[in-house]
Amino acid sequence: MRPPANDDLLTGLDTPEQAGEVRPSLLDGDLEGAMVVRPAHYALRRMMVVMTPEATPEQIDAVVSRLEARGLHAKVMPGELTTAIGAIGDPEGVRELGLEGLAGVDQVIPISRPYKLASSELSHHAPTVVEVDGRRVGAPDSFCLIAGPCTVESPDQTRAVARAVAAAGASLLRGGAFKPRTSPFSFRGLGEEALRILAEVRAETGLPVVSELTSAEHAGCFAATVDVVQVGARNMQNYGLLEVVGKLGKPVLLKRGLSSTLDELLMAADYVLKEGNERVILCERGIRTFETATRFTLDLGAVPWLKLHTHLPVIVDPSHASGDRRLVGPLARAAAAAGADGIIVEVAEDPEAALCDGPQQLYAKDFARFAREVEAHAGLLGKRLA
Repeated sequence: MRPPANDDLLTGLDTPEQAGEVRPSLLDGDLEGAMVVRPAHYALRRMMVVMTPEATPEQIDAVVSRLEARGLHAKVMPGELTTAIGAIGDPEGVRELGLEGLAGVDQVIPISRPYKLASSELSHHAPTVVEVDGRRVGAPDSFCLIAGPCTVESPDQTRAVARAVAAAGASLLRGGAFKPRTSPFSFRGLGEEALRILAEVRAETGLPVVSELTSAEHAGCFAATVDVVQVGARNMQNYGLLEVVGKLGKPVLLKRGLSSTLDELLMAADYVLKEGNERVILCERGIRTFETATRFTLDLGAVPWLKLHTHLPVIVDPSHASGDRRLVGPLARAAAAAGADGIIVEVAEDPEAALCDGPQQLYAKDFARFAREVEAHAGLLGKRLA
């Protein structure tokens, strides 16, 4: 008997708690003769109410009120010709409301994707553009270049790199304040001191700051000093943290987990989106496979697939995927040509002296040439640096 793939096991399971109810024998590797039992409430839990082109704002509000009164999550998505309303919750409850009889309602249809709010079905296939202090991520004609040190080590180190990447056309400055390291003895960042340094450098260079939030206890500091909150690969399925990040109201850069499927990435994005924060940027950063030649395997096929199935912007991290600065340029150019909305790369003045991930960081002195080459490949699709 062929062992079922993860997607076979989890299709239709709407929450991690439901997924946890798969028979223990499946988790223990005993798949012979095993069967997944799905109660009736595991059915599709998302519907879409399509309004007529002539529907008024009052009629749309009436539908939203009816849905929310039933305990459903409603998301209004205006389109060029008509408006759709995503209804997340019990599908039977939606049907019982008899929405087809309300003024302005055209039809009520199911949404086929396991992810709801991140699905392109909920946006009329129109892309979401995330704006960060005038920089547009996800616009059809712009390419976002995010660059900076892996970890903030000192004011001078951060300032020097920030000036170099800003002069070369970078859109945003990345810099780690809190670093989730595999070994507890590795350098794990300067913490709040690093956030203060990043704020000072932002004031000097004008570059908005991207930094990774590793714990909900630091959310207040990030809300005050960081422009884009990054959720790293190891926290992609930290659902409590995702909800906290969603409530901050800041743009969110969500990295794909080391061993996560694209469906799982989009369902993780739903945790942020459902808090009312629609400014989510997805990041492909490489996944674990049998291949050991590179640090991770960069899944460039994820870029066009995500562009088809979600309305959210998609960027690529070639630094963490390769683990080798010699490969960062080719992978970054490939990402741009594949249709990515941007890249995030690590840069240092002296990578050999870096306290974290030196081998994958680009030399600051070479960054201008790197940026020109990436922009040339983005230009194949009509994009210019944001």
